[in-house]
Amino acid sequence: MYSLSELRIGFAGTPEFAAAILAALLDAQANIAVVYSQPDRPAGRGRKLAPSPVKRLAQQHGIAIEQPAKLRNAQAADTLASYQLDLLVVAAYGLILPQAILDTPELGCVNVHASLLPRWRGAAPIERAIMAGDSHSGVCIMQMDAGLDTGAVFAGASVNIAPNTTGKELHDTLATTGAQALLGVLRDFDPAAATPQDDTHATYADKLTQADAQIDWSQPAQQIAQQINALNDRLPARTAIDGEPVVMLRGSAQTASAELAATYSEVLDTGGQAAPGTLVARNKKHLAIACGQDWLQLTEVQLRRGKGRPMPRAAALNGYPDVFMLGKCCAT
Repeated sequence: MYSLSELRIGFAGTPEFAAAILAALLDAQANIAVVYSQPDRPAGRGRKLAPSPVKRLAQQHGIAIEQPAKLRNAQAADTLASYQLDLLVVAAYGLILPQAILDTPELGCVNVHASLLPRWRGAAPIERAIMAGDSHSGVCIMQMDAGLDTGAVFAGASVNIAPNTTGKELHDTLATTGAQALLGVLRDFDPAAATPQDDTHATYADKLTQADAQIDWSQPAQQIAQQINALNDRLPARTAIDGEPVVMLRGSAQTASAELAATYSEVLDTGGQAAPGTLVARNKKHLAIACGQDWLQLTEVQLRRGKGRPMPRAAALNGYPDVFMLGKCCAT
């Protein structure tokens, strides 16, 4: 059994999720000997190299920083060994740790994973949970092994996924939850206390691709709403309305009411239906698109026009009424 103050810790992470975990460790006075983060990447309109959120935080605290492009070489293991770590904490690092790295810290490597393992092993557990319509998610603190999020679990914490929760909202909740769960494990760290996962219940959160951001309007509105809300931060869903690119950031499913169907009857057939992808309602309270089942109510969008910033429904309708005209069709 080890107390947090006894452990000489390395930290490996890159995005905001990982930075929240590192900040909690620093607030708890953990002894962070080195921070690993991915190499600086081009960012912004000027495409200048920019440090990751984790690197920026490490710089603010004067912590040694390593940014190897890969870890599968002897030099990487030798560099890590030079820090004489008891433990390496990993959170959304973005590089696979080979066995030589996993074996280097005295007590191994511990991962903060944003799902309730063994559900949603892999790269995009937050988004996949929302896209699948899961009612809850969570965080697991896991002993890392050579598999893909297959290691034994020290502790987990569950959170509810409310209707129309976005990926960004769940991300922020899980970052806070994960930080507290990690501190709970490390304050009295027992390397032998982890429980093996049940592999028969494993599911996989595949890496997000551009294909995930394409909307198929023949799908039910609920499924499309989950897709839009899940992807609103990392890889926003997108369509084109009569050729005008539109990024869709937040929405919900709605059963078409008789009142709305009567109001917008000019774009509906005699049965109160419209072809999937058709704009069927627009006013201060409604910006609705017909789907394979029910309607999608959009509440936040982004255009390439103007300043190109996210806009609530009312601002989009007031500023760009020519884009959101009744009867226009979204590309599939």
